[in-house]
Amino acid sequence: MQAGPTLLDAFSLLNAGQEEEALGLFRRLASCNDAGALATLAQLHWSGGLVPKSFELGRQYYQLAGDAGHVASAIYATNLLASGLAGPRDWPAAMERLRYEARTDPVRAHTLAILSQMALTPDGDPAVVPQGEVLSESPYIVLFRGAFAPAECAYFFEVDKPEFKRANVIDEQSGTERPDPIRTSEESGIHWLIEDPLLHAFNRRLAAMSATQANQGEPLQILRYRPGQQYRSHVDYLTGASNQRIKTALLYLNRNYSGGETAFPLIGLKVKGGTGDVLLFHNALPDGRVDKASEHAGMPVLEGEKFIATRWIRAREHLG
Repeated sequence: MQAGPTLLDAFSLLNAGQEEEALGLFRRLASCNDAGALATLAQLHWSGGLVPKSFELGRQYYQLAGDAGHVASAIYATNLLASGLAGPRDWPAAMERLRYEARTDPVRAHTLAILSQMALTPDGDPAVVPQGEVLSESPYIVLFRGAFAPAECAYFFEVDKPEFKRANVIDEQSGTERPDPIRTSEESGIHWLIEDPLLHAFNRRLAAMSATQANQGEPLQILRYRPGQQYRSHVDYLTGASNQRIKTALLYLNRNYSGGETAFPLIGLKVKGGTGDVLLFHNALPDGRVDKASEHAGMPVLEGEKFIATRWIRAREHLG
């Protein structure tokens, strides 16, 4: 009896440039509950390419792939259920899934252990919002001292995330990436799929501190500054954006470095945050125009390495 086509056959078609045939076979295998095919369709819909990008369909396929036994897809489905990205949000159900995953996965067990120490509402919001110290009224700048515990800051170093790379910008003419001319730091993004329930709870804390909704934030970006690296003076406001970056939250993850202050040159303010401190500032005026006084810089690090987590917050829900 001849065996039917396999997932390997589908990838062979894809590698041979027979994209439509490969896509058809992926779908055929997925209809038979093939976990690998379902996970492949999830990734294709999530990132776009062979099929139009659709976070909603990608999330649905990750759920199906996880139910079929694809471990990574099950974890992604739990993460998305916790955050509510591209579909319904159900924090209690996500916690139940996380507890199940923690039984066999030490990484998820570690995530759950830290999460269990946090004072949260039944919906995953902070039970108590940290109080801030206003450093400037114009631009509006607030420092929340010790808003994150040392173990919570350490988690950003432990979570599995993309390797650090030189910070880039998109060239408007060519559409390709090129080194950012004003930023010499390195970056790693906590994209939506790896924003686990603990990281999402962190983001909900930042949302509460900034009086915004969690879905207004861009994915967390981790920045690393080595000696001599800096982020020259700039504003986070995006000229011409229909969904503006209205606020920025900087979480300082360590303090064992010299230099590296966050400077606001137009008002003569420099901030050297300690581990767990959050600096929040407004990029836009109440009428939506850029607040030019929010211009800021990450001063050059002199010794050691500086790590911060950056959360850019939009005026409305951000999905991208």
